[in-house]
Amino acid sequence: MKSTKMRILTAGLMAATMMGGMQPASAAGISGDVIRIGVMNDQSGPYADNCGPGSVAAAKLAVEDAGGEIDGKKIEIVIADDQNKPDVGVAAAMKWVDEEGVDTIVGCSASSIALAVQDIMKDRKKPYMLAGTASSAFTNDKCTPMTTQWVQDTYALPKATVKSLLSQGLDTWYFVTVDYAFGKAWQTDATKFIEQGGGKVLGSVLHPLNSSDFSSFLLQAQASGAKVIALANSGADFANAMKQAQEFGIAEGGQKMAPLGLFLNQTHGIGLDILQDVRLSTPFYWDRDDETRAFAKRFMAAFNDRAPNEAQAGTYSAVNHYLKAVKAAGTDDGEAVMAKMRETPINDFEMKDISIRADGQVMRPLLSARIKKPDESKYPYDYYEITGTVTAEDAWRPASESACEALKSQ
Repeated sequence: MKSTKMRILTAGLMAATMMGGMQPASAAGISGDVIRIGVMNDQSGPYADNCGPGSVAAAKLAVEDAGGEIDGKKIEIVIADDQNKPDVGVAAAMKWVDEEGVDTIVGCSASSIALAVQDIMKDRKKPYMLAGTASSAFTNDKCTPMTTQWVQDTYALPKATVKSLLSQGLDTWYFVTVDYAFGKAWQTDATKFIEQGGGKVLGSVLHPLNSSDFSSFLLQAQASGAKVIALANSGADFANAMKQAQEFGIAEGGQKMAPLGLFLNQTHGIGLDILQDVRLSTPFYWDRDDETRAFAKRFMAAFNDRAPNEAQAGTYSAVNHYLKAVKAAGTDDGEAVMAKMRETPINDFEMKDISIRADGQVMRPLLSARIKKPDESKYPYDYYEITGTVTAEDAWRPASESACEALKSQ
């Protein structure tokens, strides 16, 4: 009898010991005793001004606001220049998560890179926060449990622009589109809004990424007779196209140049003389209120007196919310942190009580804006007049149109 009781006691102790080692995610603590955040984007190429070193500066401000550590564990920022090359971005992401203990990536990569990186993050169950990458696929047919979209997409921004121009009778369109996933998605989404509104697309032309000469593309668009020439590109490509369009006198000839997405730094680089009175939708403007101005003051002190653009502000918000979630969860385990990020409203200088939808979309409102004329701008980066607000429900793809199973099943 004693031996039987001893066997039962021993088995019970072994079971207790085994269960003690099977800690729940919330008790897992910080892996490697450091919270390591990867910032991946184009650091030196045609899109570097959109995110680049400025996004790194924004991420560092978020770390500073977290005190540089959580429960005694250091927060570290690491940086990768993806060079706008999928193989480079994928190699960096795999090395980070498989060898260097990176817990999350905040990305502003080209969509072709980001689609591959998000597969890695999904497989490794680590949060992937998009802060500048614009394809709407990430919250639609390519949605994953680990990806969140913080700034903009090719559905929301063109939607408001197209509706505004159609209401002015500008109902024929021609696209000049960058030749990769981002540009093509932008054109596809915008075309849907044009056709739904009774407009017509007369044609389109694809141009290579990082083009310096847009003359042939713009001449085709001009010859089409379209009332609107839509630019489905960004960065240096957008700037070069707008400057050459002015040289060709396209606006003077009565055709409207329409950016489907425009960052503040692009407005700064191109100038108000070229962009004056252009209408746009934007998720963020630094000069909107006292809180955004206070953040901009800090950012400018950290980044060469340059005002934060939409992606850089979004990078701060993503990193800030992630770190709050790590602290609340008591761990950097990816699934536990994602659960905490989704259940906790986003609150910072640019967003108040904002939720993350099941498809990963940060449900922030958008701002309607007009670019000021040169004589209306009174101080550096005084570029936009905010003319209205587009609610999140009106801006982002509705659940009824979504191909994301996580959203459809709610």
